[in-house]
Amino acid sequence: MTLPIYQVDAFTDKLFAGNPAAVCPLTAWLPAEQMQAIAAENNLAETAFFVPRAGTNGEFELRWFTPAVEVALCGHATLATAHVLLRHLGATAETLTFHTQSGPLRVSSQPDGRLTLDFPAQPPQPLSKHPDGLVDGLRATPLRILAGPDLIAVFDTEAEVRALRPDMVHLGKVDYRGIIATAPGSGGVDFVSRFFGPRVGVPEDPVTGSAHTQLVPYWAERLGKIELHARQVSARSGDLWCELRGDRVLMSGYAVTYLRGEIEV
Repeated sequence: MTLPIYQVDAFTDKLFAGNPAAVCPLTAWLPAEQMQAIAAENNLAETAFFVPRAGTNGEFELRWFTPAVEVALCGHATLATAHVLLRHLGATAETLTFHTQSGPLRVSSQPDGRLTLDFPAQPPQPLSKHPDGLVDGLRATPLRILAGPDLIAVFDTEAEVRALRPDMVHLGKVDYRGIIATAPGSGGVDFVSRFFGPRVGVPEDPVTGSAHTQLVPYWAERLGKIELHARQVSARSGDLWCELRGDRVLMSGYAVTYLRGEIEV
């Protein structure tokens, strides 16, 4: 069986930056183990699979797989999927709706070419002590820690976040999906971050949309503003223009196609 596949760099307006995601359009679901095998073969942070929802215009079922596991929420691969539908597959709906394990997620186009994700906010809560393995894993001690679906380590400066060289063996023992390091930004960027996910097969994710569903509520409260420019300072780097809107987080970013092809399964 031959399947189409696309590879898209998300949260960037230029190739070889942002976060690459594979996107596989389907007409019907493959077995989960087969989708997991394709994701492992792609060896990207995420591979997205989608199926059109019958009798609708612009509604799809969407699932995401890392090389190791299926995940419940992924921002950059959702952005990449919307980009493929709008730029390559002729989608015409003003807003695309993706039905996922995390509920309906919507993506709309902006006049400047950015795509805006509408995701549920996941405000983190403070923790009173460092979980076992965190300091050894980060090789640094954060000012404070918070917990949502991921563990958030807050540092004083952007330079500290950029300088992190984690020990992935120790960090993989921390009992959270991922570890987010964050600090105030500079030069018009409100905050920066990095994301480490050794427990889900992603040592460092270049740009992580789902992390910002937790970061935006925290930084909005801390900075006293609801519109925020965020930058993930991985080696590839990527930018997100975010807004906290009640119990939702809006995240806007660019995407560019790197590859179009077919796979044999």
